[in-house]
Amino acid sequence: MTQKNKKFKFTKVVIILLALIITIPLFTFYHFYNKLNTTSTKVENAYKSKYETVDGVTNILLLGTDGREKELAFRSDCMMIATIDAKNKNIKLTSLARDTYVNIPGKGKGKLNAAYFWGKEKLLFQTIEENFQIKLDKFIQVDFDNLMNIIFLIGGVDIDIKEYEIKSINEMIPGSYKQCTYSSKGNMELITHSGKQRINGYQAIAYTRIRKVDSAIYRDERQREVMLSVINTMKEEDFSKYPSLLNTLLPYVSTNLTPKDLIDIAFTAYNFKPLTIKQGEFPIIDDVHVKGGKYKNAGWVWLYDLNSRKVLQDFINNDIDMDKNEYLKDNSNIQLNY
Repeated sequence: MTQKNKKFKFTKVVIILLALIITIPLFTFYHFYNKLNTTSTKVENAYKSKYETVDGVTNILLLGTDGREKELAFRSDCMMIATIDAKNKNIKLTSLARDTYVNIPGKGKGKLNAAYFWGKEKLLFQTIEENFQIKLDKFIQVDFDNLMNIIFLIGGVDIDIKEYEIKSINEMIPGSYKQCTYSSKGNMELITHSGKQRINGYQAIAYTRIRKVDSAIYRDERQREVMLSVINTMKEEDFSKYPSLLNTLLPYVSTNLTPKDLIDIAFTAYNFKPLTIKQGEFPIIDDVHVKGGKYKNAGWVWLYDLNSRKVLQDFINNDIDMDKNEYLKDNSNIQLNY
């Protein structure tokens, strides 16, 4: 399987596991619990955090990888922190740009997504914590080729497609359609107009892949948009479809979440009514607290303002929206991580 085809599949199905934890009704939770306990891959905790737990805040690293068959080492294609905030009764999804220039303990400077290549979850945990000073509690990792099928199973996702995105999406759709194994995918359909619309599995994958029309940061945003739509769709989904989704998804999940962790998260999130999901991205992409470009031998990277880590920390730990953080109003303390 080629690297292009692997990335094409996109490994954002981690959010569906999170969505199941969040939205599954309590009276069917134990079916979910038992299914996960028997079919997913459990990974023992390999890294002990150096940071103390923030009261009421649980951070789960959602990790998608771009590994190919028979590869023993590969980079993480997607890194998001899912924060379950019991204090403020909300969930936060924070993308970590994979091209962020960081110090990888024991390996030197490089892109954030290289940490997984060198040391799997343990080194990636350590790299994220030491560079951004954020405590991570658990992780969910998926290297999975069936997100298209799952989106078909839930009846598609609602996405607001911009006019300038249509051409790029349609260029990606033929390959996505060819790769899609859903038995009832029908004839290939292109996107014909802009605006909010329900799109199917292979169309959604094509949407998450585009970045040439803008940048990888906008791709992160499109990925989060698909994830949020999956969650919102599943909130309204007929409960009878959950077993089918579980049977499809869980054999491909690797996590160090214990059954007790799952119960705690499910019961905590169940009480978030209405369910509020906030979005964030780090570094702060504003041409002031970040500088993008080729740097030394690292290739194209994001050099970020070390002091802007406070914005990330405040968002996750103190529920202060990134664009409202007081730090961003004063540009006198910028210190890029050269």
